[in-house]
Amino acid sequence: MIALADAPRPTSAAAVAAMHQADVRVVMLTGDNEVTARRIADKLGIDTVIAEVLPSEKASRIASLQADGRRVAMVGDGVNDAPALATADLGIAIGAGTDVAIETADVVLMRSDPMDVAVALRIGKGTVRKMRQNLGWAIGYNTVALPIAAGVFYGSLGLMLSPEIAAITMSGSSVIVAANALLLRRLRLPAQTAPTAPTPAASRPTSR
Repeated sequence: MIALADAPRPTSAAAVAAMHQADVRVVMLTGDNEVTARRIADKLGIDTVIAEVLPSEKASRIASLQADGRRVAMVGDGVNDAPALATADLGIAIGAGTDVAIETADVVLMRSDPMDVAVALRIGKGTVRKMRQNLGWAIGYNTVALPIAAGVFYGSLGLMLSPEIAAITMSGSSVIVAANALLLRRLRLPAQTAPTAPTPAASRPTSR
């Protein structure tokens, strides 16, 4: 008897768990039969299964999820995935995938590791957060500093900056923004290593 079964990658369950921690709902979109897809989804903790989908229907299924008000990120690597990657709000292609998928996607992963999807999403959210912080700092800083430098408050409060001091303060603002951006390197990323198999217990010496 020969038995064949689909096996997920070692890091797949950890990748799904990491996306759940980031409040990301995981959907399996596959052309496999319902039984096989459900077995893999239950093993990995995937939220929703959309099985027995024809290659031409993947893009329409993505569009239906978007019609429900969801922002959809699609991960694929084949030629048939290209229309769905283009339809999704964020297309993520596997680096070992086809050229059509790589050209269509917005993000290309260098490895065929599902954990890299969670890592990419974490980096993207962290980058957007830093951009908003720097933008808020720049707007608030200039809202206060520019009127003072222009002499708006000189008559009422006696506040005014000389051109030299104004130039130094503007440079200081740039330094703060750059330093805040560098803090992105301290972003905590999901573990990218697969869980190691437990080591066998040492055998006890037998007495004679």
